[in-house]
This record gives sequence, structure tokens and C-alpha cells, in this order.
Amino acid sequence: MKINVHSLHFDATDKLLSFVDTKVGKLDTFYDGIIGVDVTLKLEKSDISENKIAEIRVQIPGDDVFSSRQAKSFEEAVDLSIDALKKQLQKAKEKQRRV
Repeated sequence: MKINVHSLHFDATDKLLSFVDTKVGKLDTFYDGIIGVDVTLKLEKSDISENKIAEIRVQIPGDDVFSSRQAKSFEEAVDLSIDALKKQLQKAKEKQRRV
């Protein structure tokens, strides 16, 4: 599985990149046929404290699953996105089994 991480409007630290790789790498346990993952971390310029956005697109055979979450920290946004993707991947796996 190939993981691409992009950071917009800021430079991601090695610690953050390692965190993202670890979390995204665990998605393999929910769906075996993941082709690749694109992670985009955005820093929105706004007055609110929840200005960090994590967008994750998981490429699977036949379709992609996507999640975007906004939070106070990138770690929290990634965690929320991963939770949503786990559910989507489990549904895709069940759907694939029925076919």
C-alpha cells in the first residue's frame, strides 16, 4: 500500500508524518486490497481554533472511500477520519463478499 501525504499552507513535522503513516497503515486490517492512500493535511486560516483539516482518500478496487474531518489538532482530525474510513471499508468488504 502506497501512502502519499501532502501538507498545504504549512510544513509537516517528521513526528506528524510518522503518526499519519502509523494510523493509515492500520487500515490494512479492515480491507486487504487497498491500492493506495492520499492524505491531505490543510491549515485553514481562520479565527476558530478548529482550523486543522485531514482529508484521506483510500483507493480500493472498483471505488474510492473518502473522509474529511476538521479538529483542533491534526492528530485528532486524522483519528476522526480513520474512524470514519474503518466503517466505510467494512461496508465495502461486506458488499464485496455478497457479490
